[in-house]
Formats: sequence, C-alpha cells, structure tokens
Amino acid sequence: MAIAMDAEALARFLEEAFPQVAEDYVIEEVSEMALRVRLAVAERHLRPGGTVSGPAMFSLADVAVYLAVLAMVGPKALAVTTNCSIDFMRKPAAGQDLVAEARLLKLGRVLAVGDVMILPADGGAAVARATLTYSLPPER
Repeated sequence: MAIAMDAEALARFLEEAFPQVAEDYVIEEVSEMALRVRLAVAERHLRPGGTVSGPAMFSLADVAVYLAVLAMVGPKALAVTTNCSIDFMRKPAAGQDLVAEARLLKLGRVLAVGDVMILPADGGAAVARATLTYSLPPER
C-alpha cells in the first residue's frame, strides 16, 4: 500500500485542521503503516513534579495513530478514535520531549487499529504503550 501523505503534507494538514495543537507535534518519520512523532514538551504538558502528564501522553498516542492512518488513507479529518487502552509504565524525565512510534496493525475500510510505544526522545525505556482503534468516515 502506498503512502498517501508524507511528513510535510501531514504537518500542513495538522496546522489547517487542528491549529490549536499543531505546534506541539513534530512528525519525524513516515513509512508504510508506521509513523514517528515527537511531542515538543512545554510547561502546559507537565503535572506537579515537572513530569509529562498522562493526558499529554494520551494525546501523543492519539495523534500518532491518527496521523499514521491519514498517512495511508489521505486527509480525512473526520476519522475518529473509538477506543483507546494505554499503559503508563514509568515516569518520564522532567520536561523531556517524548516520541511516539506508531504502527498500524489493521487498516480496513471502516476501522483502523494501531499500536504506539511512547519513549524518551533521547533514548531509554518506554514510558507508555497504547492501542487505539479509529473509525474511518465512509467514502462518498
């Protein structure tokens, strides 16, 4: 299956469709059925104690699978999360950028299922792991 949107096209789409969060994410790599995206950690992503919050890591996982789906099917803004399971495995270092490595396990006409590992940007053990399901809008 060919890639429908590269990193540059995905970044433009994110800026147009979701300008409120686009600056938080840097798409580092796009390949067939996989994507790597960085969360540029800022003060608003931190919880007391200075570590990246759970909601910020959830958002990173969600955005990673969303972008991986769009990379394969093209700009479908109405693809929506229908399920997410996330395991927080260890506390990220204070204020450090995180990367999500997403891979699509299934990409059907109606549903897509993806797996995400969230890692410290400078290396080290995974801090979270998530599995997400997306519903794709019907073709018209």
